[in-house]
Amino acid sequence: MPVRVIIPTPLRQYTGKKEYVEVEAKTVAEALAGLTTQYSDLRRHLYTDDGKLRSFVNIYLGEEDIRFLQKEQTPLHDQDVLSIVPSIAGGTALRCICS
Repeated sequence: MPVRVIIPTPLRQYTGKKEYVEVEAKTVAEALAGLTTQYSDLRRHLYTDDGKLRSFVNIYLGEEDIRFLQKEQTPLHDQDVLSIVPSIAGGTALRCICS
């Protein structure tokens, strides 16, 4: 079943500038495996050396974070959309001046 994986802008350089990639998969793990098989340079940005999804890489199925579903074993259905959302660190603290 084809699912669409949305590629964030910083990682598009590893997918030939594609905004999304379609892969055949029944689970999130299969979708990511298919993606990194097609685009092997992407693997090191998504996974640690021991094969774990990096802590700063968030995967969403539609609007749901897979960490609150069945993680990488979350089942997929035809035409589902996965989004890779890298965490962004840094910035400045917000200050509230309340009267």
